Amino acid sequence: MKLKVSLILMAYVATAGTAGAFSVNMDEPRTIRADKIEYDLNSAAIKTSGNTEITNQSGQKMTLTDSYISKDGSSLVGDDIQIWLGEHVYVESANVEKTGDVTVAKDAIFTACANCDDIGTAWEISSYKIVHDMGERMLSFYSPVLWAYSVPVFWIPWFEMPDPGVKHKSGFLMPDFGSTNNMGTEFNIPFYLYLSDTHDMTFTASYLTQENPLFQIEHRLNAPHSEYRTEGSFTRNRDGENRWHIFNDDVIELGEYARATVFLERASDKTYLQKYGFYNDQPYLDSGAKVELFGQSGYVIADAHVFQELRQGSKTQAVPSGNILPNVRGVYQTDPFWNETYGVLSGDVLAISGSGASSQRLIGDARVVSPWTIGGGNRITASLSARYDIYHFDNTDLIDQENFSGFKNRFLPSGYIEWGLPLFRPTETWTQIIEPRARLTIMRHTDQDEFGLNNDSAGTFLSASTLFSDNRFAGLDLWENGTFADYGVRWAAFDNKNGDTIEVFAGQSYDFTDRATTDKNSGFHEGTSDYVGRFAYNNNDWLDLATRFRLGRDDLSLRHMETSAHIGRGGNFLNIGHIWSQQFSDTMAANNDINELVAGVGVKLSNRWSVRWNAIYNMTVGDFQRHTGGVYYEHPCYYLSVEYRRDNAEKYDYVGTTTFQFKFGMSIDGQHY
Repeated sequence: MKLKVSLILMAYVATAGTAGAFSVNMDEPRTIRADKIEYDLNSAAIKTSGNTEITNQSGQKMTLTDSYISKDGSSLVGDDIQIWLGEHVYVESANVEKTGDVTVAKDAIFTACANCDDIGTAWEISSYKIVHDMGERMLSFYSPVLWAYSVPVFWIPWFEMPDPGVKHKSGFLMPDFGSTNNMGTEFNIPFYLYLSDTHDMTFTASYLTQENPLFQIEHRLNAPHSEYRTEGSFTRNRDGENRWHIFNDDVIELGEYARATVFLERASDKTYLQKYGFYNDQPYLDSGAKVELFGQSGYVIADAHVFQELRQGSKTQAVPSGNILPNVRGVYQTDPFWNETYGVLSGDVLAISGSGASSQRLIGDARVVSPWTIGGGNRITASLSARYDIYHFDNTDLIDQENFSGFKNRFLPSGYIEWGLPLFRPTETWTQIIEPRARLTIMRHTDQDEFGLNNDSAGTFLSASTLFSDNRFAGLDLWENGTFADYGVRWAAFDNKNGDTIEVFAGQSYDFTDRATTDKNSGFHEGTSDYVGRFAYNNNDWLDLATRFRLGRDDLSLRHMETSAHIGRGGNFLNIGHIWSQQFSDTMAANNDINELVAGVGVKLSNRWSVRWNAIYNMTVGDFQRHTGGVYYEHPCYYLSVEYRRDNAEKYDYVGTTTFQFKFGMSIDGQHY
């Protein structure tokens, strides 16, 4: 509302340098047409009689009668003023008088929606008097009324606001409201605080009909070579509990080759973010700091993390089991020794502590990589690597021992040789590529499993992206050992005219030695693994499809599939994401499958009306995790929407329910306010 109404005043401003205003500054190129024009040679003032039209260089037009304009534009008097500030932005006033920095417009009407609708003006604002103080850069409206299609809908006795030439100004913003999770209707009243051109804050007080008030704050600061962002909230609920959250993200450039990041995510409890609408499906909150150093041939990253778990009973290896203080990793790549052969040196230091246990590790790795292109387009890459690990554990549960304290170490030499042969077949319409690829990896074979249960590794999962990787386990603590081979073939085609692309890949892995114990659902077995593949198609217009899958090695039965698709264009679309994975117990008996669908639909009912809907559906249990939807109206002069959100989550004191939110705002030249 503020920015929309503030354009009214600009029609009356006659001083130079006001951005976006219709200016009658004598120094600005303009054209004046009138029934009669008088020019005073002594005072350099202009007086017009009868119908007068003034057009400035930008094309904005003013019509009025019986006007007087002083030489420097400090004084302006005119009657029956009509001003067009844009194609649909229109101002009309019975009389305007400007003296010095103060302009007074009487019986004024403003709209940014002139001639936008056949049935009438969608909205306009009338006021019996508007006063603009150019020195203070403020607009004062007396008895303003908001009209919608010639029907009065809102009146207040008085308000003031900054003029459009002011980029920032402290004051109240447009309030909004909606329903909340078991807390009734929520009314939000934001207040904007301007501190400088690069520093501001927003305070929001929220009144809840069935709970105590909620207070929110957002802080933004852009300094030279750094930026700081903080948001938080606080409430003392009716049970007498203090509940809050704070999120902070600071980025500091320390020079051309260095950067520091400080981040903070903390909440009073596990359910506060969900209950008060700040939750974004994050499984845990992460706080800490990071320093990054970059060079032409290497980098060093040092970071620390303190976690706050938000899930219930999460006890898997995929979840951080403690705080990481610190983690330091450095990588350096040498210049080529000969031809394209180069070396890579890396080191890793990690300390994890929590729940009465701790562990520290030191990893050193040296690798030589030598890529070659030989006759017939064959590409050969050879690599040799030596890695040495030193671990110290304190009261830590290992895979084969509980509450271990002491040192462990291991030496992991490895090497691989990889072959690929990309074959091209260009034509006038399509270019096709087929590339067979194979890699043989040789590692030291050990009979023992790896050390810790809860360091940084989460086991292994066979997929098309896992093949041809140095370590098929996630993380660094769990590590392959023994000899294995990866092989597959990729076919791709590119439409030279329309930009269509198609890609198909299929491959498999083979273990020559007994594997360490892995999940029965990982896709790895002794000997040959399951088959993996991916398919992607994009017609560069209305269809983008991608899927990756895994087939059983014995009967080619579907074991795992992930699919994503975007169908449609503009406001009409269908987004689909689906994951299905067959699950077996330790006895290889079928268990509950993972079967989840994520879908989004958008339908443009007309040029202005549209509906959208999104959902996460657990097909295994036959229930929605969450679904949201809404009806949206986009008018050239205003917008409105009604949205709902259904959350079926249940956790501690949080029980998901249906919430609604209504939004309304005005538009000027396509900009929402």
